[in-house]
Parts: sequence; C-alpha cells; structure tokens
Amino acid sequence: MASYRKRNGKWQVQVRHRNLGSISKTFAKKELAKKWVLEQEIAHFNNHYQDEVSSNTTVENMMRRYLKEVTPTKRGHAPEERRLQRLLKENELVEKKLRTIKPHDFAKFRDQRLKQGARTCHYDLVLLRHAWNIARIEWGWNLGANPVSLIRFPRLNPPRERRLKLGELERLQKGNKKSKVWYLWPIIQIALETGMRRGEILSIEWRNVDFERKQVVLPLTKNGYARIVPLNDFVISIIKDIPKSYEKIFPITDNAFRQAWHRLRTRANLDDLKFHDLRHEAISRMFENGMSIPLVKAITGHRTVTQLFRYIQIA
Repeated sequence: MASYRKRNGKWQVQVRHRNLGSISKTFAKKELAKKWVLEQEIAHFNNHYQDEVSSNTTVENMMRRYLKEVTPTKRGHAPEERRLQRLLKENELVEKKLRTIKPHDFAKFRDQRLKQGARTCHYDLVLLRHAWNIARIEWGWNLGANPVSLIRFPRLNPPRERRLKLGELERLQKGNKKSKVWYLWPIIQIALETGMRRGEILSIEWRNVDFERKQVVLPLTKNGYARIVPLNDFVISIIKDIPKSYEKIFPITDNAFRQAWHRLRTRANLDDLKFHDLRHEAISRMFENGMSIPLVKAITGHRTVTQLFRYIQIA
C-alpha cells in the first residue's frame, strides 16, 4: 500500500507492507513517485523488495541509526549510549554488510567479547539483536531472519551477593575525607539508608521531597513505575544541609558521579565494590531490622518477591 503527501513543493511517498514494514522517498514530481512505487511493488512481487536499502548497509550504519533514534527514547539511555559507542569501535564486526553477515560472525564477536565478561557480552548481543529487529520491522529493511537470534548467548554469572564487610564503610569514609567532591558522601549515606539506586538519587528534585511526611516521590523509576520512599530523620538532616540552589538536590551528571565513586574506591582499596552493592547492603539491613516483606518491597520498588530476594544477604 502506498500513500502520497505533498510538502514544500515536493511529493513524499511511503510504501507499506504488513510483514516487511515501510519505506519512504521524496520526489520532485508525483509521476516519478508513482513510477518508484510501481518499481517497489514489482520488486516485492519478485521477492527483491527493498534489497537496495540494505545492499551496502553495514552493521555500523544500523547501530548508529539505532543510537540516534531508539536509544534516546529509553530511560536508561546514558549507559546504553556508552555501550553503543564502545560497540561501534569493534571494526571487524561493524564494518560487515548486513546482506552478507552470518550467524558465525556474531558468534565470533561473542567469543571475543566474553573476555570482557559474560554480562558485557550479553548486553551487546541484546542490543545487536534488537537493532536488527527494529531495522527489519520498523524501518522496513529487508534483512531476513535475525542472525543474532540463532547463536548461543553467554550464561550469565549468578547475581552479586556483595555486602559491606567489617571496616569497609570506615575505609570509604576515610577515603572521602581526601575528596573535594561535596556530594559523594551524602549520596552514599542516602543509598545505605533508603536502598535507592544511583540514578534515582541523582534524579531527586526538591519539589518531590515532603519534609513533613518524611518521604520522597520518585516519579519514574527503572521499572517504569513511580514510588514513594520513606526518609528517616538521618536522611532528612542530610538533605536539609544541602544548599537549595538548583532544581535537583544533586545537580551533577551520572558520569561525574561514576568518576568520583571510582576515585573513592581506589583510595579505599575497594576496587571490587560497586555502588549498586550498597543497595544490597541497605535491603539486607531492612530485613535485619525487622521490616516486613511487603514494606521492603514497596520501598525498593521490586515488582516480585523473587526479584527482592536476590538482594537479601543476611549477615
């Protein structure tokens, strides 16, 4: 099915197919647009529909368009952008043409990427697989079966069970005294008291904090739902000590905090400690302090008890 639209003195035409998606093009005259539509219909009838779209298109072309059009729509776009930028440096893979690339090419990439960790490799393969599906279904590229879906994905390591060990919090505090970054220690303390994620803490705006009810509203969290997190007197005092100069309590970028955290870990000689481990620590403390499962589940935002239990390591 074809549709025509005249815009700025030119004709835009779109050809849609139920299974292959759509393709569009702009012409100076409607007669040329109709001729092109006929060519596309003939090509589709001969099973060559849109071959010209992907004949010289590389994996890099596909991933760059994905980075430009799809990634910005995601809540976790910042880490995905970094992951894609790193992936685009894999010249042996991204320079291959989509029409000739085979499953074994992705399998070879998988085996090389596994040297950097199973989870890193898994994330990259998921992105490649999704980009292929988007290109085929939403962009109308005639790519055929998804070759990434045909290879084995790496088996992921068991969930981390890391908690703070005896003396580690003190080492972090000592290392923080050598830091000129004002926001680092308050964020660590809030994470340990509330179990909030790094991104959730960095996104808190003053208007979302209710000091009277001692709670903060997180309008949009990782799982797509809003939630209310109770704040104890200690956290309230931390927040009140911060100058109210910007819309956000912590007006910094995710990358700025990541670098500050990395430097602190190095000073404290805790390179194996991840900031997300503080969430494990906080949730485990909640249960140790006698909180019920429904209450902890509501505070942390986990949708199922199974997800919640992955974060519990009782000392």
